[in-house]
Amino acid sequence: MRNAVKFDYPVVEAITSILPLCDEFVVALGNSEDATQELIQAINSPKIKIVHTVWDDSLREGGRTFALETDKAFKEISKDSDWAFYIQADEVVHEKYHASVKEAMLRYKDDLKVEGLLFSYSHFYGSYDYIGEAYRWYRREVRIIRNDPTIQSYKDAQGFRKQNRKINAKLIDAYIYHYGWVREPKAMQGKQRSFNHFYFDDQWIENNISKADQFDYTGIDALKLFEGTHPAVMKRRIESMNWKFDHDISRNNFKSKDKIKRFIENLTGWRIGEFRNYKII
Repeated sequence: MRNAVKFDYPVVEAITSILPLCDEFVVALGNSEDATQELIQAINSPKIKIVHTVWDDSLREGGRTFALETDKAFKEISKDSDWAFYIQADEVVHEKYHASVKEAMLRYKDDLKVEGLLFSYSHFYGSYDYIGEAYRWYRREVRIIRNDPTIQSYKDAQGFRKQNRKINAKLIDAYIYHYGWVREPKAMQGKQRSFNHFYFDDQWIENNISKADQFDYTGIDALKLFEGTHPAVMKRRIESMNWKFDHDISRNNFKSKDKIKRFIENLTGWRIGEFRNYKII
């Protein structure tokens, strides 16, 4: 993590949402321009260990910087730990899943065929009331991996590989709540320009990222209303939301091929063309 304050990342919520499940928590803290370090230190937990890193801003190879930073944190985990729970700075776990997550870690601890635990995802967009419905949102990803030095972060740190192959994972009864597309519009616009810097050159950013002061949330294809509850750690952030976003879900703009995919998925449970960063066993 770096510049969590500047770009309004819910990093405190991310950390504290899984802290009860962890014996230690490693934060790879990049060279920030704001008070990110003080923000994390204010959590005031003896479990947290901050590892200071320097990001390679010149590396623009599909977000590879994020994987390199993830690997730095992974290497700092105590050798006697069985599992490593990887969470990104805009991901939060609801406390209602703690019991099932812990149960899965204990159940598969000695089953070495199981190299990772697979979570389902809810991707929030625009506000805390809407979830992405289109097929561009990934629906699952591995977030708990065995503490194995041959496992490495893959591409832009979305998932993992073991010796260049997909890791074997068990799907568990738990969700990651992804809040990466819910933040104050000015901070969101700044995050967009900064984030894409690690994927594309300056000319691409100039041509494709708006120079507006605030991010325009209205250009979205399909959302649905969120009907559950948010994690308790998100309560203060949600109450302090200072912008308005509404979406008419009756006007969702699904492409024809997505409508066909949805029909088949509802009928069979098979999602056509889904990229799986893992092998379910």
